[in-house]
Amino acid sequence: MSPHTLGADPAHVTERAGSDRMSSTQQAGDKALSDRELCDRFQVIPTAAINDVLRSKGLIQQVLPPTVEALQPNMRVAGIAFTIKGSKNLQLANEMEERAAMLEAIPQDAVCVWDTSNDDESAQWGEVMTMAAQRQGCRGAIVDGGVRDTDKILELDFPVFCRYRTSNGMLGRFRMSAWQVPVRIGQVTIQPGDITVGDIDGVIIVPRAIAEETLVEAEQIQFDEISLKKMITDGVAPREVVERGGYF
Repeated sequence: MSPHTLGADPAHVTERAGSDRMSSTQQAGDKALSDRELCDRFQVIPTAAINDVLRSKGLIQQVLPPTVEALQPNMRVAGIAFTIKGSKNLQLANEMEERAAMLEAIPQDAVCVWDTSNDDESAQWGEVMTMAAQRQGCRGAIVDGGVRDTDKILELDFPVFCRYRTSNGMLGRFRMSAWQVPVRIGQVTIQPGDITVGDIDGVIIVPRAIAEETLVEAEQIQFDEISLKKMITDGVAPREVVERGGYF
């Protein structure tokens, strides 16, 4: 998944893409899990458990701002970050062609992550974009900006997290400047390929380099909580729960 910067020098983009392909190949040889299995297993882990693991590793700035919320509380998503960067812009030339190229670049098991440069006016995501992304095998979208066609997106059963809803399309108001480049939302830097997980408690970003170990540790937390909850339902006093290794 090579970076694409709109208007960039083609030779420079090719050089960067080649380096990224080499890096991805090297990493692939070290991975025990496929992207699909990694995403499927993260899909059922609460963001709270993932957060606890990352905190234990000293990573305390991995959660997107609480203003980025699911369209519906029961929405869950886990996938590989496909990053998109843009900002307010009135130019129209080749805008639709650029959108089409971006959509065709989305890989399977991706989650589209939009850094909008704090846009407060436009919808960066809607029904037709959802349909196109679904055909690519995309798992969801995280938009630090706006969404429209909300009712249609809900009918498509596609997880979307956003900051606001508006009928404003982005044509003539906002446009992309790059995709598959590092982006920043709130205090979190998201690299292409990072694991993105969202649920009712918000969205958390897991650096790809530690994704598998984070997954295993979060699954262990989830398993341990079975015994912890049983102690509480059995009437064990909180102090004794802690003495037995439990927590609150």
